[in-house]
Amino acid sequence: MIELMIVVAIIGIISSIAFPAYQDYVARGKITEATSGLADLRIKLEQYYQDNRTYVGYVDAGCNLTSNGNPAISSDNFGFACVVDADTYTITATGSGTAGMTGYSYDINQSNVKNSTVPGGSGACWIMKKGGSC
Repeated sequence: MIELMIVVAIIGIISSIAFPAYQDYVARGKITEATSGLADLRIKLEQYYQDNRTYVGYVDAGCNLTSNGNPAISSDNFGFACVVDADTYTITATGSGTAGMTGYSYDINQSNVKNSTVPGGSGACWIMKKGGSC
């Protein structure tokens, strides 16, 4: 009986270490959805600007932009929003609470300036893990 209790205690200790690490691993996988979506939308906006010399009027299934910046695409883990005028734009991906991504936010603008906020930190780059830094 004592041996069984020791085994259960060891399993409890190992799982208390492994489960949080697994949750962080899953969150890092979800973050790529935000950063790849932002990068894709940035490329599409820049292509539109080269053709039209303005960001206003860009319409795409991925980011329905108007001059007042309508809400953009959404996904299971992040909601996307765009704000645009003639010469500037900002695209933001905000983590969904139902996906366990509360507190995660990423954005990019026309100058390729990236910002992020994650639980435990923020910075002028896309931080890829909880408590990370640039």
